[in-house]
Amino acid sequence: MKRTNAIARGLALAGLGAATMLAGCGANPFGRTKSLVAAPSACGVHRFDVYFADGQADLTSSARTAISLTATALQTCNIRSVKVTGLADARGGAAANLSISQRRAQAVTEALEAAGWPAPAFELGAGGSEGASSGGVSEPLRRRTEVVVEATPK
Repeated sequence: MKRTNAIARGLALAGLGAATMLAGCGANPFGRTKSLVAAPSACGVHRFDVYFADGQADLTSSARTAISLTATALQTCNIRSVKVTGLADARGGAAANLSISQRRAQAVTEALEAAGWPAPAFELGAGGSEGASSGGVSEPLRRRTEVVVEATPK
């Protein structure tokens, strides 16, 4: 019984000591406030992909969410340039693939503009199935639009 009480008291004291140390973590004995870790800037060069359903150029709800989250993350930045490149899978004719690639790039651009990104910053491109061919890439990865944005702090 005495041993159990001693262990309990030891654990209580250790917990109290840890709580005291944690409570003092934010305190600075020199009266200065300084962060040990700098917050990373959201601004810079970012690349993200927006995926589409097979044969479609309409944004899915997941694509709209991804665009919205990216726009929100970069709202404190100046958007300098945005390169939007639509891609298609390898099926179908070259003209059809180029057309759907263009429509996909346009759909993403319109969504980013609606989110408040500046229209003059956009450069649209379409790779069709030619721009999407890279060794070993599966078909769903080709049904996308690649977006590269350059953003600087305001």
